Amino acid sequence: MYSHGSESLIKQAREIQESELQKFYSRLVKQLHGREFGHETIDSLQRLHLILSATKYTRTDLSSFCAQLLRSLDSRSPEGPAHSVLHTLPILNTILSHSPDCLTEDHVTLVSKKLVDWLRYASTQQGGGTSSGGFFTGPRSRQPGPIAELDGTVSGDFFTVLCVGQGFTEDQWMNVYSFSMLRHWLLTYHTVSNGNTTVDTDDRSEVDGSVVSVVSATSSSSRLLPPKERLREKLPLTLLSPLSLCQCLVEAVCILDSVCVEDASLVFKAFPCVKGLYGRLSSDLSFARVLLPIAQFYLNHGEMAAVDCECVWKLVFGRFPAELFSDAFLAHELLRFLRLNLATLQLRVPQYTRSFPNLLKFLAWDSPAVVDDFVDLLPSLVTAGTAVELLHSLLDLPCLSATLVLQLRSTYFPIAEPGGRGLLSLEAFRSPTYRGLFLFLLRGEAGSGDTIDRLSTLHQLLAEASDWPRVIQCAQTVPVLLHIYFNTVVTVMRLDILYRVIGNVLRPSLVVDQSHELLEFAGTTANVYSKEEIFTHVVWVLGEYLSVSCDSRCSVALITSCFEALEAVLFEVTSSAPPSGEARPAPRVITSLMSALAKLASRSHDLIPRVSLFLSKLRTVTRGGSVPWCSNEEDLVAIVTRGEELWSLLKAPSVAQSVLTPPPHVNTPQWHRDTNVAMPLRLRALTSLTHAN
Repeated sequence: MYSHGSESLIKQAREIQESELQKFYSRLVKQLHGREFGHETIDSLQRLHLILSATKYTRTDLSSFCAQLLRSLDSRSPEGPAHSVLHTLPILNTILSHSPDCLTEDHVTLVSKKLVDWLRYASTQQGGGTSSGGFFTGPRSRQPGPIAELDGTVSGDFFTVLCVGQGFTEDQWMNVYSFSMLRHWLLTYHTVSNGNTTVDTDDRSEVDGSVVSVVSATSSSSRLLPPKERLREKLPLTLLSPLSLCQCLVEAVCILDSVCVEDASLVFKAFPCVKGLYGRLSSDLSFARVLLPIAQFYLNHGEMAAVDCECVWKLVFGRFPAELFSDAFLAHELLRFLRLNLATLQLRVPQYTRSFPNLLKFLAWDSPAVVDDFVDLLPSLVTAGTAVELLHSLLDLPCLSATLVLQLRSTYFPIAEPGGRGLLSLEAFRSPTYRGLFLFLLRGEAGSGDTIDRLSTLHQLLAEASDWPRVIQCAQTVPVLLHIYFNTVVTVMRLDILYRVIGNVLRPSLVVDQSHELLEFAGTTANVYSKEEIFTHVVWVLGEYLSVSCDSRCSVALITSCFEALEAVLFEVTSSAPPSGEARPAPRVITSLMSALAKLASRSHDLIPRVSLFLSKLRTVTRGGSVPWCSNEEDLVAIVTRGEELWSLLKAPSVAQSVLTPPPHVNTPQWHRDTNVAMPLRLRALTSLTHAN
């Protein structure tokens, strides 16, 4: 929270009137005309910054103010004292953050021209300190020497942000300021220009014949470019030195990437340098913050340069989340990288969707900090190939959270805690017996299996982790993620995938647990028309799993309640035409409802007469020809045929139950292993015959 003094200043800034603001601007402009910037001027600029940040005033009354600032940038203009330039660029950069539209095209051209000068032509001699007089003052005083690199060697042809010396000249300081605001400037104002080139013979930045650059920044064609294009042309030269010395790397790579986005011809010149930088840094994860901008460069330009990016994605989606999941800063930067490049990653990088088991480690470790990122990312991870495994992974997320804690504890802490109480889960994590369970949770890529068979064992091993704060926080995010997951499956993906997902992960007990919600959905006739696909699957689930054999809690009353809800929907659909503007229901909706009613009736024989009566009426009604709810004759015949089959089954209730609700051993037969039947003997006889000489 703000201090009392800060709150008072913010309140004053918010309450300032338009007339007061204009007077304040006028006074500030007069101060900028002065020969020196005193404390009053600096204080006024700080107040301006606060006012712009705290109010919603239209900031185009800034245009004249920026014009005054920009005049002070041009050392050839007599209106602005040269010493004020040091203060002007940081102020200008701040104003641009609030109101980028306040600069005209001429202003942008002027600043681009000055940036070229400051970045490329800053002095290579050290700045001299101001003499205070005294005995040692005189011609024998030591003169400033050349600027040096970080390793002490004399600097080359130009000054960069990495150069060191006893003092710095004004243009060297401007070089540093320019470098710090360069990416912001490029992203705000620079677009590829198609206009006619112009020649300005009065500009010293056009003369560059003495410098040889590996990026050809000194080509004669660059002398004919307008200032904005010339700035892009000169930038790679000033960026290669910081890249080669592994300092200021993040900013240098980001600026180089921005330049190459604007001018694709520079990609082939810049890529060898970036590729070499990746080769030097990729083995050291302490450079992860630098490697992410490099990955951005590969993503943006790798296809054009025909460069194999496989190793980069193995690092970004492999080692980063697997080994640095506890690094909060990296988690933020990597997830931001994914969100900003989501469409491109889905299109060009197949490793992205396959790496979701690794990416979920960030979520399992620090759910509150990254859950917003995964709200945006999760839909992109749901594909036909990952849907089932991803759902299992979301359900197992608290287990993954506990496993990550155990992984770190296993590395840094002894088995026994200081108090003498050992962690059984930690012992299990270190035990070869259960190692496979934990390794599956810690897998880095999808495809090794949807889930594991011994989930109950895993839950028992991790029982003591259920009250760990990190695990509790993780568990609280799972319902939110599941909501997003199913919403994505229903609205975006094919419904046959949803069917497969439900069939793969559904536990019969969930049908009883969520029976109220399921019956509310299935009992709404409007869903037959508006949500036909999901409605059909929900009806199938109710008919398939609402059984005592699946869950002992499934009472006759629950079966009857479900039967009555589905019966009402089926009767309404088949007794009238669809609502205005709605298409007729698909035949499988009708057959799914009939089958579900027959299954439920086979489990509660008191319901058999009711469904049999409906099926017999259906046969009678369809003899009259077309019906309003089905226009296709073949579909109608198929529905009637299905109804007759169910009616015949229900005439023999015991047969109907064995057919419509078969016991488990019928669904999963193992006759080839059963010694009480003749199948094994027949198989052995056939085997001996086929192998006979």
